[in-house]
Amino acid sequence: MGGIEKRIHIYYSGRVQGVGFRFTAEAAARKFRVSGFAKNLGDGRVEVVAEGDEGRLKDFMEGVRDMMKRHISDEQISWEPATGEFRGFGIHAE
Repeated sequence: MGGIEKRIHIYYSGRVQGVGFRFTAEAAARKFRVSGFAKNLGDGRVEVVAEGDEGRLKDFMEGVRDMMKRHISDEQISWEPATGEFRGFGIHAE
């Protein structure tokens, strides 16, 4: 496969709940072969954690952004070391 595994932790703000955001993130994760989860937060944001090769993670972020850009007003992104804890990509309840 590609290079070093990494993790991205993203908080999306805007009108990101009730618009299929988590399911869109799940579809993008399958397409770009990254693992992790998407979760609605009580404050109206969506939290996404994903792990994979850096290039695939960048493609994943771009895919989510392209599909949901009209709903996103802000993204807080942090890069972290991968933990390898995920198998697949899941949607978590709040």
